Amino acid sequence: MTITDIIKNATKEAITSLYGESPSQPITINETRKDFVGDFTVVTFPFTKLAKKKPDEIGEELGKKLTEEVDQVTGYNVIKGFLNLEIADSYWSNFLQSVNELTDYGQLPPTGEKVMVEFSSPNTNKPLHLGHIRNILLGWSCAQILEAAGNEVVKVQIINDRGIAICKSMLAWKKFGEGETPESSGIKGDFLVGKYYVLFQTKLNEEYAEWQSTDTADTLYTEKAKEGQSKEAFFKAYEKKYFNEYSDLGKETKALLLQWEAGDEDARALWEKMNSWVYSGFGTTYESLGVSFDKLYYESNTYLLGKDFIDDGLSKGTFYKKEDGSVWIDLEDAKLDHKLVLRSDGTSVYMTQDIGTAELRYKDFGTKKMVYVVGDEQNYHFKVLFEIMKRIGAPYADGLYHLSYGMIDLPTGKMKSREGTVVDADDLVAEVIQEARNSSTERGDLDHISEEERSEIYKKIGLAAIKYFILKVNPQKRMVFNPQESVDLQGDTGPYIQNAFVRIKSVLQKAGQSSFPLATEYTSLESVERELITILHKFPEVIQAAADHYDPSLIASFNFDLAKSYHKFYHDCKIITAETPEAKDFRLLLSSNVSKVLEKSMLLLGIEMPNRM
Repeated sequence: MTITDIIKNATKEAITSLYGESPSQPITINETRKDFVGDFTVVTFPFTKLAKKKPDEIGEELGKKLTEEVDQVTGYNVIKGFLNLEIADSYWSNFLQSVNELTDYGQLPPTGEKVMVEFSSPNTNKPLHLGHIRNILLGWSCAQILEAAGNEVVKVQIINDRGIAICKSMLAWKKFGEGETPESSGIKGDFLVGKYYVLFQTKLNEEYAEWQSTDTADTLYTEKAKEGQSKEAFFKAYEKKYFNEYSDLGKETKALLLQWEAGDEDARALWEKMNSWVYSGFGTTYESLGVSFDKLYYESNTYLLGKDFIDDGLSKGTFYKKEDGSVWIDLEDAKLDHKLVLRSDGTSVYMTQDIGTAELRYKDFGTKKMVYVVGDEQNYHFKVLFEIMKRIGAPYADGLYHLSYGMIDLPTGKMKSREGTVVDADDLVAEVIQEARNSSTERGDLDHISEEERSEIYKKIGLAAIKYFILKVNPQKRMVFNPQESVDLQGDTGPYIQNAFVRIKSVLQKAGQSSFPLATEYTSLESVERELITILHKFPEVIQAAADHYDPSLIASFNFDLAKSYHKFYHDCKIITAETPEAKDFRLLLSSNVSKVLEKSMLLLGIEMPNRM
């Protein structure tokens, strides 16, 4: 039983004893604000009607009774109806001893639930980029957190390996590639395919610019332009229609897509070859980020799924058919408008595929909870999908969740894939690792070890910098990633937290002992020691909150608070040269358990700790 459970139960009993009736409302226990004395605060306002007294009077009576009857409570004060309770040093000392005896502190009991987390899910026409990194890190971290919260977790992705964008890369390579391969060029496979995706857009822009000077374009501008609209503005807005109606490259691309859909041997062979380059490149990037999946799904295998659900829904009146043969669903009562689920020619839309893919995953894994890690530009899509799944009676419909996240920019601004202004994931990782190397080299801290060891440490620091900087931000917020700020050893960064861990390892190594027998005899805690232990005490609660809200930033905040508190403790308290043997053992025990929790908690963010920096 936790201290908050003890306080809640004791408060309920005290209220009943004092006022003759058990409270009907939940008892609220909060951490005491730092500007007040105390550890936990009981809110007394809900008891005024029952007690027929003012909140501060209830606080005084309740505080006195709890202090007298609860061993763990040693003092109290009341501020405007808020009862602040002070917890005995012995409780915190005993708690630290209990944490030390556990090998899996923070791991919550099994829930018996299986959760699927879908993340990454890239297109095969370009490399993974900075935007993908936020997605990947959020998905991986949420999976780790959900496991720590007692769930069985399945990590999947669906690779978008078909469609018009893929055919653009294929056509550009076919027309301009001259047989170039990753092996012949020395270019990583996904980078090579991305190169041709950008080249396609370059060639299309050239074609479009030339076409704009033709008589056809002049006539079109004269007939279609709005009053006062310049040629530049008109043709900028007309680009998509040009691709679909006039462009030679557009015609060739759509013809290639039709060939692929018809199973044309040459089109399929080219598609398989170029996709294999991309898969290899993706695999290298995932490995460098420390990420893996339990199952991969491919859109080329799932894009025909879902039609059976539509047919069944038509027979039940869930969907309706228009005169042109297209099938829709009316979601106006859910404030979601009407949504197309099958085109008039019978082909699927993305919504149809997602319906079928959800059912496929349910059959594969039996997961009644599915978390989709997808950017916030798809909020409407997932609202519609989840509402449809409810209406067709999917048994897992209530367990569907969209982990919506904001876009990520660089200090230089937004990125655009087809213009080649995207920061590739591999380049970003290499840049931040180099920043870590530069920073460490300036300090000269690692000059005495081998280059191989240094490189491994730089990698851990660099990855910590990227992962922490991104994950410390609430997923729903748009953010700017700054490589230079991320590697700073001061402030709210991954390397700052790693530095606290390394500092502890150094202290423990200098102490030269693995057990701390006299720690139990240290009975009067310093305020900074209590602060550290109370932060450790929150760990399981923070894991549960992060799992409930699918929010790794709660774990990141916990890590920063713990590291910052340890740095203060290290500065304020002597450890190895403590004033007594009992104090020394206690502070070493405390240091050891802070390092243990830091290491585990950072792993929930996908971050490994170095032993030196």
